Amino acid sequence: MSQLIVTPARALADEPVHIRITGLLPSQMVILRATLKDDKGNLFQSSAFYKANKAGEVDLEQDPAFGGDYVGVHPMGLFWSLKPEKIFRRLMKQDVMNSPFFVTLDLCDTIYFPSLTTAQPIASQTLQRWFSVPGMQRVEIREGRIRGALFLPPGEGPFPGVMDLFGGIGGLVEFRASLLASHGFVVLAIAYFAYEDLPQQLLEVDLGYFEEAANLLLAHPKVQKPGIGVLSVSKGAEIGLAMACYLKQVLATVCINGPTAVSDIPLRYKDLVMKPISTSIERIQIHVSGAMRAIDFMGFPKDGVDTHSILPIEKAQGQILFIAGENDECVNSRAFAEKAVDQLQRHGKSNARMLMYPAAGHLIEPPYAPLCYASWSPGFSLPLLWGGEPVAHAEAQEHSWREIQKFFRQHLIPARSKL
Repeated sequence: MSQLIVTPARALADEPVHIRITGLLPSQMVILRATLKDDKGNLFQSSAFYKANKAGEVDLEQDPAFGGDYVGVHPMGLFWSLKPEKIFRRLMKQDVMNSPFFVTLDLCDTIYFPSLTTAQPIASQTLQRWFSVPGMQRVEIREGRIRGALFLPPGEGPFPGVMDLFGGIGGLVEFRASLLASHGFVVLAIAYFAYEDLPQQLLEVDLGYFEEAANLLLAHPKVQKPGIGVLSVSKGAEIGLAMACYLKQVLATVCINGPTAVSDIPLRYKDLVMKPISTSIERIQIHVSGAMRAIDFMGFPKDGVDTHSILPIEKAQGQILFIAGENDECVNSRAFAEKAVDQLQRHGKSNARMLMYPAAGHLIEPPYAPLCYASWSPGFSLPLLWGGEPVAHAEAQEHSWREIQKFFRQHLIPARSKL
């Protein structure tokens, strides 16, 4: 009798599972199919063909897929190759505390059901993919101007504190913060527009708002002193870099696929106002998919042009980690990161490093999240093209997530003095 064995059946969404099949005929071809519905009921599916060995077994850790949504040996391929039933949908967990994503894995026999979509299962398993560990606390933050959610891992601590910023989608995005907190960090997911009583549109970035949030996080009794980290992506990465430049509370900053110059709207900090880099709507292209390719919309600072928009990275006292996907179709993130590191070196500083990922796209997320090549984003009449090739993007997510945690632990936990 055929058996589909998946361990563990309950795990964090960023943790791998081991998938095995037993009880097949030697060399039997089968289909493995994954199905997931998000919190809004949107359907995501993936599938791949596998061939049993002489013992009638398949082990995804060592056996290749022969077709479907990927080929080759990819133990977690069914997860990162999930595709939306409706085009331009992005898989994002909304309720990170009370429910997991349920992923149903179906084993189907290709002899009787050769189609990937109509095959009926001969065995099934349902997995739970959680975004928080037991004992974690989520605290809604409504203090002064600050709006967000604070995630406290179980235990007395103190733990390194990190502020988590997303980009132009607005609102409060929590799935990355809750996963990072599950690995022993206090994480503040912060909203800065299009949420509750915050402005619905972002017309100006007030760095003072983020300074208040940094002080709030640092004052928490569970947060390790003397400073905090910032994890940021896209527009959030621009803000994260500005925080690194101007806020003494920030000791370690991760900037994922963002500009290193002020973009779109002005940035203000106390009496300082920085104007955005010049843009050109004529440089926007429409991709064959129907999505908008915006990488050339934003100008790139050249010597003597737009220099007023370049963030003064040489003022940063803490460490900075730039993460860039080289197939990013939204921001010329590699060029921006390289320019920022050169800027530091010209000032005799070396407190930044780069992780470059060939063929990875804009939305580099925690491991095993499916590649979102293009999706709808608020404020745009067409979907935005994010880019990325599935296998390379999945590898970038796994590697960068480990490096992010290592980076924060290295720079936010004070070294113990030797007795």
